[in-house]
This record gives sequence, C-alpha cells and structure tokens, in this order.
Amino acid sequence: MSSEIRLAFEHPSERARATASDQPLDRISLRDHIVEVEIGAFQAERGRSQRICFNVVVEVQPLTGPIDDDVDRILSYDRVTEAIAHELSAERLNLLETLAERVADRILLEPQAVRVFVRIEKLDRGPGALGVEIVRAQDAPAAVTPEDDRPHPRLVYLSNSAIASDHLTGWLDQLQTRKRPLLLCVGMPDAPRPTTGHRMTQRRIDLLAIEQTAWMLAARDPRCVVVETRTELDWAMKNGQISVWAPSKIVLDAVDGPQVDPGDAVALAAWFADTFAADEMLVIGAELPEGSDVRLRAVSPDQAVL
Repeated sequence: MSSEIRLAFEHPSERARATASDQPLDRISLRDHIVEVEIGAFQAERGRSQRICFNVVVEVQPLTGPIDDDVDRILSYDRVTEAIAHELSAERLNLLETLAERVADRILLEPQAVRVFVRIEKLDRGPGALGVEIVRAQDAPAAVTPEDDRPHPRLVYLSNSAIASDHLTGWLDQLQTRKRPLLLCVGMPDAPRPTTGHRMTQRRIDLLAIEQTAWMLAARDPRCVVVETRTELDWAMKNGQISVWAPSKIVLDAVDGPQVDPGDAVALAAWFADTFAADEMLVIGAELPEGSDVRLRAVSPDQAVL
C-alpha cells in the first residue's frame, strides 16, 4: 500500500501531522465518537436510525504564557461534541458531506481553531465503514452563521381568501418597506385532495397540496419566490427576497418535527416561525394558532392597511 493510500485511511491526526505547515500548531482530537441518527438519501434510510462515527482533529494556535490549568483558555473537547450534536439536531440530512461541512464550519467559529479535519463514517450500510473526510481552514468562508447573527424574519400566513384579495399587492408593498426579512406561509387549496387512509402517505400529499398553493401565490405576484430549503431561505433573508415556504423538505427532514397535522396549516406556519426565530407572525384571514412562542397578530382579509 502506498504511503498516500495508507495516510488516507489513518486517523485524521496522522493526516494533520503529514500536512502541517512550518508554523507549529497544537491539536486536539475526538476519536471514534459514535452516535445513532437518521441520515441518508435512500428511502430505505428514512424512518430508521443508523450508527455514524466521527473522528475529528482541530488544530489550534499554541497558547502564549502559562495555561494555569484554566479551562477557559483552551478549546474544550465539549465544543467539538457540541458542534456535532448541534448539526445533528438542526435537521435531517441526506449526505455525510453536508454534515461534515457544517460540523467543520461550526468548529471554525471558535476563535482558537485554525484548521479542522472531520471524518464521518456510516457503520451499518455494509460489511465495512462508508465515509467521507474533509479539511477546512479558518481563512475559508464559513457556511455556518453564529446564532446571534441570524436574521429574525417577519412571517405572514395568507389564507386562500387573502391570496385572492385585491389588497394582496398593497400588503406586500407595505411589508417590503419594513426592515425585516419577509417569509410567507400558505395553506392547502380549497379543491378536494386525494386521501389514502395512511398517515405517512397522507402527510406527504397534504404537504404537496400546500406547495401547490405556494405556486399559486407566486403566480399572483412575481416578487414571491417559492423556496424549500434552509439554504435558500437563509440566502433570501439576507438578500431582501420575499419567500413563500414550500414545506415538504424542511418538515420531513426536521429532527424534532412539528406534531401538528399539515391540514392545520396555520399551526404548521407557527412551528416554522418558531424554527426560524421569527419576531412576529401575522395571520391574514384565519384564526390564530395556540401554543406559539412567536408574537401573533390577526388581520382581516378586508383590511387594506396592515
């Protein structure tokens, strides 16, 4: 076996040593950290947990002066395991590559971190371990935004009567002038939808029905852009785009998903508002949901001024 191949299958600490720069760096490592999680792009991987193994090495700048046995001066191992736990709890992912990228970016938010090696392996998908390994450095742009820097959007639920209202354009004009990202949620169409008598398949049909309404709203006003992923929503909130939530992907991929039925679209929108830390949820043409931590306000579809 060549040295390059041997190194590829060594622990990330070996790779870190082999690719070290002239500037000496300290290293902390997490070895064989195994968790059970639902992950994977195949339908057979949905609804079941599998073991994945993390090996992580973080290179940090050497401390200047004595450590004095002070834990606050070092990058704690807990910050590495917390980064893993945070990304696993954020949403269900299809790809190990996405998970590795997010874990690396979150670790690199730590001021002491200079470079990070992340190896993740699936242990239950075959006779061997299947995995990915990435290397990221502090000078690379991070995909993770610190929680305090995330925007707090204003969320508006539009009933079908509100979407059909002559006031729709005026409402959007008013909402666009306010200095908050704007997210729109809708419910199911008034037309009958297929019924299956099976909870899981009916849930998917109902979510897709909501997405049909989202596209109807997009046809009513070109400023309304239908989005389905967190990445799209994060970009839209930072760039002033009005987003209409297509709920299927985020709901189905949520680790701690909504307990409400998609038929209760206002309650589903309230869950979405909580998830994205909205500072207000405006409900036009429907009753307010119960149990939301977001500030709620109801508006009649006949009301021209919000």
